[in-house]
Amino acid sequence: MPPLLKKFIQIVDWLSRALGKLAAWAVLLAALISAGNAFMRYGLDLSSNAWLEIQWYLFAATVMLAAPTVLRLNEHVRVDIVYGKLKGNGPVYVDLFGLLVFLLPVMGLLTWLTWPFFWKMFESGEMSGNIGGLIRWPAALLMPLGFGLVFLQGVAEIVKRIGYLRGVWQMDTHYEKPLQ
Repeated sequence: MPPLLKKFIQIVDWLSRALGKLAAWAVLLAALISAGNAFMRYGLDLSSNAWLEIQWYLFAATVMLAAPTVLRLNEHVRVDIVYGKLKGNGPVYVDLFGLLVFLLPVMGLLTWLTWPFFWKMFESGEMSGNIGGLIRWPAALLMPLGFGLVFLQGVAEIVKRIGYLRGVWQMDTHYEKPLQ
């Protein structure tokens, strides 16, 4: 495999790993804020819309920043009925088909469609309609960022699978059907 492609895979995987860790911290922070907000609201009769809104910002960060990691770890959604019965290189070919025909076009389209939505909010400085609410563009930025990062991870996964089929990239192709 050409060194440039190996470097691309390493950078994209590193970025996905780093953002996955950030998403894990966002889950913890959201849980702590939620518990603190519940205590303040019901225990001390104090409330703030900003604390409520930051929880859904953190939830958005969790989902959008962890999605590339899920793809990198090969834990994404698939059709188990077909995938689980394939042997040899069959699962790799199914992955390639899904990545090329479904994932890349959809992630590319969603990145393209959500960028103007974010940019409009950023330029206008749109704020929440709630009293004490937050500025909206950071949450909106998570959409094109997350979709774009899944797109990049998808390209890296395609390169890995082609490299695996050519015998120049090591990859664990074992698939264990989730317990139902």
